[in-house]
Amino acid sequence: MTSPRKTVVALLALDLISLLVAFNVMSILRGVGMDGHFVLLPLSAPFGLLVFAIYLIDGYGTRTNMMSLDYTSLHAIALMSAMIATLLLTYVILPAGYELQSSRGVIALSYLALIPLTLGYRRFIYRRLSNARGERNLVFLGDRQSCAAFRDECAKVGATQRIIFSIVNETSIAPFTAPGAPEIVPFSTVLDDIQRGRVEVEALILRESSRELEPGLAQRLVKLYFDGLPTYTLELFQQVYWRKIPIYRLNQTWLFQEGFQMAREPVFERVKRVADVFLGSIGLLLGAPLILLGGLAIWLGDRGSPFFAQTRIGKNHVPFRIYKLRTMRPSAAGENRYTQAGDTRITTVGKFLRNTRIDELPQVWNVLRGDMSLIGPRAEWDQLVEDYERKIPCYYFRHLVKPGITGWAQVNYPYGANLDDTIRKLEYDLYYIRHFSFTLDASIVLKTIHIMLFGKGR
Repeated sequence: MTSPRKTVVALLALDLISLLVAFNVMSILRGVGMDGHFVLLPLSAPFGLLVFAIYLIDGYGTRTNMMSLDYTSLHAIALMSAMIATLLLTYVILPAGYELQSSRGVIALSYLALIPLTLGYRRFIYRRLSNARGERNLVFLGDRQSCAAFRDECAKVGATQRIIFSIVNETSIAPFTAPGAPEIVPFSTVLDDIQRGRVEVEALILRESSRELEPGLAQRLVKLYFDGLPTYTLELFQQVYWRKIPIYRLNQTWLFQEGFQMAREPVFERVKRVADVFLGSIGLLLGAPLILLGGLAIWLGDRGSPFFAQTRIGKNHVPFRIYKLRTMRPSAAGENRYTQAGDTRITTVGKFLRNTRIDELPQVWNVLRGDMSLIGPRAEWDQLVEDYERKIPCYYFRHLVKPGITGWAQVNYPYGANLDDTIRKLEYDLYYIRHFSFTLDASIVLKTIHIMLFGKGR
């Protein structure tokens, strides 16, 4: 079976060959010729940008579903972003004389040709690997309650992989009496099946617990690990596979674990601030006509104020006033504080502004003021924050960084309409805070473009 590392190397090689062929063929078809010779070294920059863009959408990940429509659109967005970056690099940053400056059409057409080409062989490799692997299972080891909880969590995140649920220190397992409860297999039986090759296992997941394994089972588990079977704690599994941090792991000392240095690093914060001001200024300049048109449409609709202002909670729990285009009529006393699907308070103009995300554009002013960042956890209403901090353990951890117009929770989970949704979005926010990086920010940007184009969320 092809190892993940070999698959990544193969994809990198195919990407390199495809890029070299695409650029050189397009130069010939366009009659440019690139001085009549095969272009190689000048394509190192486009190749680096191509690889980085595909990496941001997990295009080299062996667990990424290359067949899905979501990945297809993300792949196209990533390559179009690489094309724009290449054009900017070629004609704005690099000095005259760079070989690719002979034709903008060659760059644009080459990337357009690369979209179906690079996606095509990724799908082919994914299908071959899936067929060769067959059905590979996840094994979850815990108690009865944690098995049921993990089954429910898999359903919530949309996981479809088969899971073998197992309990330690029980040789005879009585079936669950609850309808739809997971089937339980004794752990010793699972280990026998794995070691004798009767079942294919992708990873073993251990629920963190004070209960220790019997010495014999522990030794067998260690041997499987050294034989190459990936083994995760439940917290680590959710970070690696689902890229979120389970809420049950939060405690008062969680903040002091590794992984928060970048989030509190002054140099990183200053660089991020410079990027916010630069990109925010461009965004406000380009978005000003849309804000004016949107505001005019709101005023013509009901003669009310075009803008909506509300107190939100920012970094270090500092309150600030957020500004958006108004999309709803004023709420009456006692009405739901959350926006629901099909909410009658949303105006006709407001529905369009929400679907196109134009209503979010005035928040760029908050970014320029320093209240927000372009990317970060959603800025929540101060009245809701008071409620959340009473009901959700360690909710205040999300105020370690500035809130953002878009963020990791926003691109991975739909609009929250209740306390349970807020808890689940917090798990993604905490992952972002712990794994704070420019690479993660760039990935969020691409996923946000995907959501805006296909109208997902609210």
